[in-house]
Order: sequence, then structure tokens, then C-alpha cells
Amino acid sequence: MDTETAEPGRQDRRIALNTAIFSAATGLSRIAGLIREIVAARYFGTTGAASAFTLAFQVPNLVRSLFADSALSAAFVPVFTELLEKNQKREAFNLAGALFGLILAVLGVITVIFMLAAGWIIPLFTSSDYTPELDALAVGLSRVLFPILILLGLNGLLVGILNAYDHFAIPAISPLVWNVVIIAGMVLLRPLFSGPNQLYAYAIGVLAGTVVQLLIVIPPLRMVGFHLKVSFHWRDPRIMQILKLMLPVTIGLGLINFDLLINTTLAFRISEQAPAAIDRAFRIYMLPQGMFSVAVATVLFPAISRLAARRDYDGLRHSSANGVRQIALLLIPSAVATAVLATPITRLVYEGGTFGAESTRLVSEALFWFSFSLPFAGANLMLTRTYFSLQAPWTPTALALGSLIVNLAVSLALYEPLGIRGVVIGTAVANAAMTAAQAAFLRPRLHGIELGTTLAAVARMLLAAAALGVVTYVVWYGLDQALGRSRGAQVISVGGGLIAGAAVYAAAVFALRVPEARQITQLITSRVRRSS
Repeated sequence: MDTETAEPGRQDRRIALNTAIFSAATGLSRIAGLIREIVAARYFGTTGAASAFTLAFQVPNLVRSLFADSALSAAFVPVFTELLEKNQKREAFNLAGALFGLILAVLGVITVIFMLAAGWIIPLFTSSDYTPELDALAVGLSRVLFPILILLGLNGLLVGILNAYDHFAIPAISPLVWNVVIIAGMVLLRPLFSGPNQLYAYAIGVLAGTVVQLLIVIPPLRMVGFHLKVSFHWRDPRIMQILKLMLPVTIGLGLINFDLLINTTLAFRISEQAPAAIDRAFRIYMLPQGMFSVAVATVLFPAISRLAARRDYDGLRHSSANGVRQIALLLIPSAVATAVLATPITRLVYEGGTFGAESTRLVSEALFWFSFSLPFAGANLMLTRTYFSLQAPWTPTALALGSLIVNLAVSLALYEPLGIRGVVIGTAVANAAMTAAQAAFLRPRLHGIELGTTLAAVARMLLAAAALGVVTYVVWYGLDQALGRSRGAQVISVGGGLIAGAAVYAAAVFALRVPEARQITQLITSRVRRSS
């Protein structure tokens, strides 16, 4: 019997170790991303020009999700992994080289077409009272940003190859470099522009950072024994297999990003500042999402793809359910902490420069409601990857379409009476519905999803998180009253509240005997023993 199948506990610890490494690297990248957002908020606030940048970035980002990066990686990794499992290395390498050439050709054409048509496309998403000057700014910024489509498409392929070899460190660190380059671009290039055009410094930084991000994932390919030979021979039947797999993945991921574009479009109907405010809140929301759920799902994806290729459904069921519980263990307390400290966190992270008290109010309002969707979004990521590993992505694609409809209906019903809250509540409701539906449809495929075990663990996590919420707020409030609102005082009060809450949560999940918490303890203990 296969070792991975016979010893799930050992596999859990190995996956936990890879997840810890990936989370640490991703954490550094997310911190750098947060610093990037702080710099951008200080320079540009939640002005109409900042909203123009938000739209200019989201449109090519939507196209990227349709044709590149995550969609391509999700379709490519299972096929590439299956070839490696069958010791067909040459065929795997030829497939990667042909896909590289295909991406270069197709995305190059799409990029040129969009850059020519941006003047007609971008104004479709703004409101009628948006000024021509801001429309023109959004169009110009989108033309600078759109070439990242090609770069991210190629990057998605190369990162997929590294992940198939269980190599996660460099792909996790590359966004750190990306953020550093963007920050440098904003700081160094902004004085070269004036007024709203200073946002071109931000756009140029994003483009330069994406180039560097692609370049630094190339050397590790040789370390894992992969040699890329670009070709334009596209008759390999596996390319068609990947494209067929990619179609539903593309639609599913595209719908998720279209959801963000819907939020931005509706937000323009609220005010010029609303799109930028929602985007700023989304960036904070994505910090724990990227550090935890993306880390778990990324590390697990090659492993569950191998289990699916071997038809080891018992192992696949356990690994997927364990991944959902690990994500819940980390994101439930993150959601509670974000909700109770939404305003202090926003004030600490962003306030200053052109970002004033009104901007803090708008962003913290969005952040509070975003927090409710955090655990559901993390679970969705893991469950969707499980479908992808089975090479059966049409189900999550159809469910993503349903989720988009739910989001649109709720947001349309609530954005006028509730403003920003209504738009974000639509996202939270849609994410919750998506989680329930994905679990329901996956259960018969795997003959169970360890639902009872997962619900029991989540109930204990929620109990522990309730204690975290109370302690976090009480400690923050006490320190805030005692120390005031200077920058250093805010760091101490917010940090003190989060640390105290985290300590209470950790003690509670161990006291309640949450298995996933014990996995982390065993991992740390085994690492200490091996190093001593």
C-alpha cells in the first residue's frame, strides 16, 4: 500500500510543514503588500482618481482570470502531475513548452486588441456623472497595466510547474519582490508626474514588478530538473485536454473576478470614493486570506491531484476535509478579530496624508462586512481545488455562476438603502451559499466529506473565537483609552488586542482538543527534536 495512503497522519504533518513554510513566505509578501497599500493610501486616499486606478486594474485582472495565471495553473497542474506520476517526463516537458508558446501568442493578441479598444471599454463601467478627465485617466492607466496579462499568464504556467514538484518557496516569495518594486516605483516615479497623473507611477511600478516576478521564478526550474523549450507545436492532444479543463475553470475564476467588477460598478453609483474604499478594505481582508487559505490550498493541490490520479478517494476525502478544517482554524479567528477591530485596524493601516477620517469610516464599514465572508471564501478555495484535482471543474463553475447571481441580486437590493454595506453583504451571502453548495455536490463524489468531523471542529473553533473577540476588543479599548491615538500608541493598542486575543484562542482550541491545533503542535515538536 502507498505510504501516503497508509499513513495519513504522516502526510498531514508533511503538508502542515509545507503549509507553514509557504505561509511564512506568503506572510512576508502580504505584509509588503499591506505596506504598498499604505503608501498608495497616503498618496492617493479614496479619491476619484484612486477609484480610476481601481477600475483600470480590475479590467485587465478580469481578463487575466479568464485566460491566464490561476485558471491556467488549475487546469495544467493535474495533467502535468499525472504525466510525472506515470514517468512520462519528456511528454510533460514538451507539453509545458508548447503551452508557453501558445500563451505568448494568444495573450499577446488579446493585449494589443484591448489596448486599442480601451477607450470604448473602460467607460462602460463608470457612472454617467464620472468626469471625462477621470475616464481618460482610467483608460490611460489600463493601457499601461494591460501587458501584465501576458506576464502573469507565463508566470502561472511556470509556478504551476514548480508546485507540481512541491516547490513553493520561490513562488511564495516572488510577490514580496513584486510589492517592493511597486513601492519603489510609486516613491521614485511619483514626483515625475503631477495631480491625478501621479497614479501613472503606481501603474508603471505594477508593470515593472510583474516583469521581475516572472524572471525570479525561472532559475528554480533548473533546480527541480525542469528544462523549458518553447515550441509552437500545438497538436499535442493534452493541450486540448488542458484547454477543455481550463474552460470551466476560466469561467469559474472569471465569475469571481467579475464579481469584484460588479462591486466596483455598483460602488460608482454610490459615490466616487466608494470603489476605492471597497478596494482598500478588500486589501486588508485578503491579508489573512493569502497567508492562510491560499497557503493551505496551494500546498495541498499537487498532493490531492496525485491522490485523484491514483483514484485514492479515501485519501483525497481526508486531505480535502483536513485542508478545510485547517483553513477554518486560521480564518475564523481572523474574521472575528477583523470584525471587532475594523475601525482601529483601518485607522492604523491607512489614516494619514490624503486618507482622512471619512475615508477611515468608509473603509472600516466595508471591512466589517467583508470579515463575515472570510472563512467561507477560504473553504471555497479548498473545495474548488478538490474539484479541479478530480478534473471535474464544471460543478464549481456552475455554482460560481449561481453565486454571482446571488451576489448581484443581494447587492442590487441593498446598495441603495445601505450604501457600501449593501455591496459587501452581497459578497458575504454569495460566498456562504457557494460553500454550502460545493460541499453538497462534492459529498456523493467522494462518498462523504467528513462533514460531522468538520462541523464538530468548527463549532469548537467558533466557541474559541468568541472568547478571542471579547478579549481582543477589551484589551484594545483599554490600551486605546490609556495611550491615545498617536501612531505608536495605535500600534500598541491594536497589536496588544490581537496578541491577547490570539493567545486566548490558541489556549481555547487546545483545551477543546481541536485536532488541527494538535497537528501544528506535533509539527513544531518534531522539527525541534530533529534540530536538537
